[in-house]
Amino acid sequence: MLTGICCKLGKALQPKQICFQSVMRFTGITDHRPFDIPREPFNPVSGREPTWTTADEAVQIVKSGDRVFVQGGGATPQELLHSLCKHGRTAGLKDVELVHIHTEGPGEQMEPQYEGIFRDNSMFTGGNARTAIAEGRGDYTPIFLSEIPLLFRRGVLGLDVALVHVTPPDKHGFCSMGISVDVTRAATQSARYIIGQLNKKMPRTLGEGLIHISHFDSVVEIDRPLANKKPLKISDEQRAIGKYIAENLVDNGATLQTGIGAIPDATMSCLTQHKDLGLHTEMFSSGILPLVKKGVITNTKKRIHQGKIVGSFAVGSQEMYDFMDDNQTLLMMDIAHVNNTSVISQNPKVTAINSCIEVDLTGQVVSDTIGTRVYSGVGGQVDFIRGAALGFDGLGKPIIAIPSVTKRGESKIVPFIKEGAGVVTSRAHAHYIVSEHGIAYLFGKNLRQRAHALIQIAHPDHREALEKATFERLKCMPSP
Repeated sequence: MLTGICCKLGKALQPKQICFQSVMRFTGITDHRPFDIPREPFNPVSGREPTWTTADEAVQIVKSGDRVFVQGGGATPQELLHSLCKHGRTAGLKDVELVHIHTEGPGEQMEPQYEGIFRDNSMFTGGNARTAIAEGRGDYTPIFLSEIPLLFRRGVLGLDVALVHVTPPDKHGFCSMGISVDVTRAATQSARYIIGQLNKKMPRTLGEGLIHISHFDSVVEIDRPLANKKPLKISDEQRAIGKYIAENLVDNGATLQTGIGAIPDATMSCLTQHKDLGLHTEMFSSGILPLVKKGVITNTKKRIHQGKIVGSFAVGSQEMYDFMDDNQTLLMMDIAHVNNTSVISQNPKVTAINSCIEVDLTGQVVSDTIGTRVYSGVGGQVDFIRGAALGFDGLGKPIIAIPSVTKRGESKIVPFIKEGAGVVTSRAHAHYIVSEHGIAYLFGKNLRQRAHALIQIAHPDHREALEKATFERLKCMPSP
């Protein structure tokens, strides 16, 4: 029936790709949650209440062929996922697609025993998803983080069920998506059926992550700590990279974007003498806390959300979760807003700090794959690299940070990217590349000049070979 409808609508789409809003308007089909009425999670639905139940009972709604959204990061709804796996086995489900960005936890649904029951579709790949993708049991969708909400809102990926992890309702009936608003807000606006995992341990955050209890179809109460990330051990090379960035590229009054990892933490640790820094970032970790406490991050110079830390999702320590809880200085926002290039570029001295897997001698940046093997995702790197480059004041700094060698001593600055690798940040987007050996500024440089700059920050053991490779490729020596 859906295929016939799709033909009448003039769209050559498969059933799972159909814009369900259009289908509903065309046919007049209705259910308890019609697609042609925009759902706004901030607005209570009069007279509507969810069913309070157990996780095992709540997931019984999922049937074969459904597409299920799973909230990610530290908010991954582990109890609901575990119950869904049990339901998948006992009910004999087939071809259930699970859609998500990076998730924490074991990723039980991606184990070999669930092949044919669940098909995992990762839009940013965590460690628990890499094996399934490499073995052909899971999928990876390369997409800008800022555009994932469009998949849901436009019906490109129609969502049957959403599994979300939120706070219990306040006195007005509002739950908070806490540490993971990101693409979750769009999923709750779009899914036909919403199951909430209500957790007293979830921080209540302000911004765009509130959803009224009346929008849930069923809810499950738990009381469990969130996933914690222990501080990473910072190597000498990573500390040197952080120092180069902090001392040479971060100005007082800059608006920072940084992620989770040893290099961002190393950079943050070197910023203690800076003044009036702002934070507008897709994700953040516990590394920001010392700078907030010292009064280094004040957000007073920002033009967008002045005085506020702006983020979209976070994974960190319990100390960080306590900091986030009901904090008036913090706004957790929809990723479509946080990562919007036109929004990013309106803040002063935007300094975007991102990492990668390898860089070739022309400046092509590989960030999501190691050869053909999917490692992470496109994420928000290009969103912020471009936002910094287009800053209204012309003082933005798009930065890619990379150790010069792998743990096995292989150069990460290479003549050619590995076969099958994907370029995330193009050579036209690349401005600053930083290793523990220095800073290469590529903007406006030709290929010969780029190669020279990158060779200067490569490991000394590999510079001669890189020079020879450049000559073979360009038929001239790299030079400034």
